[in-house]
Amino acid sequence: MRDELVRLLQAHAGEADRLGQVFAERHSMHSTDLYALLAVMQADVSGAPLTPGRLGEHLGLSSGATTAVIDRLERAEHVHRIRDGRDRRRVTLHYSDAASQLGRDFFGPFGAKMGEMLARYSPAELETVHRFLSETNAMTREYRHEVTAAE
Repeated sequence: MRDELVRLLQAHAGEADRLGQVFAERHSMHSTDLYALLAVMQADVSGAPLTPGRLGEHLGLSSGATTAVIDRLERAEHVHRIRDGRDRRRVTLHYSDAASQLGRDFFGPFGAKMGEMLARYSPAELETVHRFLSETNAMTREYRHEVTAAE
């Protein structure tokens, strides 16, 4: 069963990546732009918007490459920079209403299907899945940091 779970996680990662590629291609985005946009959206929604530096760290990009990604997303009107009112040197990144609408249009039906699927699970089962995915994500993130630090 453990080997099967690993195989299923690998298959899910591949399918999710391919779905993201379809979205990116339909909107003339590079996959890095999509990952950046997702990071900006998640941080903005959580109430802790990213700075360009933090986005670069998250993506593993140099400051120049990060600036190029942000510039492309800004030109496409997917993100915008906002200067901090208290510290004008600090800039945070925020996603636009247009980007939010693109996401809803493309991923909304997928979200509805996900909701239908999740409704078939009991609260106890959902808690187990939540714990498993949370620990898997944390372990994967930690391992990525380990292997990138070793370079």
